[in-house]
Amino acid sequence: MNEVFFLVEEALEGGFTAKAMGESIFTDGETIEELKNNIKEAVLAHYDEGMAPKIIRLHLVKEEIITV
Repeated sequence: MNEVFFLVEEALEGGFTAKAMGESIFTDGETIEELKNNIKEAVLAHYDEGMAPKIIRLHLVKEEIITV
């Protein structure tokens, strides 16, 4: 596997959550920079040494509500 995809969303209580698509990797962070660091750490911890993907792709989802 050369890359892993993460779905990134704003958490209701603040900060951000990230879930890897097709893998059991979950993490969060108060800021985007903290989240990115936590994602890297989680990916490296999840895979055996030397087997981690070279690319981590983030898909940021921003939900907005419009009332009429």
